Amino acid sequence: MPRFDRYMLSQLTILFGFFGLVLVSLYWLNQAVKLFERLIGDGQSAQVFLEFTALTLPDIIGRVLPLAAFAGTVQVMNRMSNESELVVMQATGLSPWRMARPVLVFGLGVAVLASVLSHGLVPASQAQLAERRAEIARDVTSQVLSEGRFLHPAPGVTVYIREITPASELQDIFLSDAREEGRQVTYTAKRALLVDSATGPKLVMFDGMAQSLSDENGRLSTARFADFTYDIGALVDSGTTGRTRLTTLPTLALLSPSPARLEAARATRAEALQEGHERFAGPLLAVAGALVGYGALLLGGFSRFGAGRQMVLGVVLLIAIHLLNNSASDIARRDAALWPVTYLAPLAGMAMGTVLIAMSGRRRRLRGAMT
Repeated sequence: MPRFDRYMLSQLTILFGFFGLVLVSLYWLNQAVKLFERLIGDGQSAQVFLEFTALTLPDIIGRVLPLAAFAGTVQVMNRMSNESELVVMQATGLSPWRMARPVLVFGLGVAVLASVLSHGLVPASQAQLAERRAEIARDVTSQVLSEGRFLHPAPGVTVYIREITPASELQDIFLSDAREEGRQVTYTAKRALLVDSATGPKLVMFDGMAQSLSDENGRLSTARFADFTYDIGALVDSGTTGRTRLTTLPTLALLSPSPARLEAARATRAEALQEGHERFAGPLLAVAGALVGYGALLLGGFSRFGAGRQMVLGVVLLIAIHLLNNSASDIARRDAALWPVTYLAPLAGMAMGTVLIAMSGRRRRLRGAMT
């Protein structure tokens, strides 16, 4: 590899690492605050919080890599322009297309790294995260039940337990369910047990009474029971139980989804195909971002007033690419036959970068002809 390519690649890699670290930190802090409020509020330990934040890191890194590639390219090109390095390189006869070679290699390298994350680490971490969420959801005692306190695990539901024995038996339980409009049911029992089932945890109450109050006529109905089963799984985060997330499935399973997998994920074939092809198209945004950043900064040439306008142009184009990517994803999710639309945004970004490089080469030839 020529010395110029090695030099530019080293500068791109250093700035890419810096911006990647900054962006990952910002995204991680945003996710960490939400996780902390939810997990610590549910009575989980700091160790669980750290485990969850670690499992979200691969997905966060995969999302910020294209942005870091763009930011690093823009910063390197801006510094080289301010220090007249681009002018020297152009004076030696290097064309914009020749100088774009290390940028393209850099973008492809970032795309390979993002592909490893999207096809391997992200599905594995998401699967582990879903498993841990399901475990916590099944741990009803620590999430929604606590002795000696009136708890409100869901709107319209109040639970009170006098004591939880070392054998996990609930003593003197009170449960009020007013979720059904116009009707309130209150359960009282001397003791109760938590039982796992295929559809989620159940609360089995013994030696108790159910009181039903109708708001329509004000009538109170009572019924005593020896044992009664209450579906308390609905009060826990039901979105994490009994459902397979598409993000946890292997790429090949998404590209050829079976009816059983689609039913388990409660998703359509179009959604599965979009998720699978997004794992190929997403990393290509790093190539598009690098080319757009390079082309936009090269378009202005050297200026004592800086490259502010070229930076703004690059940012506007990057925003347009990501808006197009979001719109294309929505379209692909609606119709399974439209999965090729998923690649529209990265291809459009590469085309934009190519046009900008061509325009900068044309301007250079015009300036040479005038002189």
